[in-house]
Amino acid sequence: MVTTIDDLLARSRAGVHRPGAEEAHRAQREGALLVDIRPAAQRAAEGEIPGALIIERNVLEWRLDPTGSHRIPEATGHDLEVILVCSEGYASSLAAASLRELGLRRATDLDGGFVGWAAAGLPTRQGG
Repeated sequence: MVTTIDDLLARSRAGVHRPGAEEAHRAQREGALLVDIRPAAQRAAEGEIPGALIIERNVLEWRLDPTGSHRIPEATGHDLEVILVCSEGYASSLAAASLRELGLRRATDLDGGFVGWAAAGLPTRQGG
């Protein structure tokens, strides 16, 4: 049996709460780690979320694994609340599932991604 991307996406989202823009903004203000995983070119074209940590997708697991030698200082433990952001909320769902496999049980992603955040009128800035 072949797995399709739709199957993989559905499995990665099963049983996971994916906050919308307003809820993610509130969580960020309350200490959740909002992580933008988009590549530089996409951030430059679409914009950025002020205060979001930039960790591109290709190094995400290495930077957020609390037990890893390449982790960032913010990767303080497996109970860390992490909300991933991609452009529209697809790649971030797959990435959040990968983080949950590493034991980051509170890893999720922004429903609607950066596009949804911007459409909600939440703070953005020109990408660099």
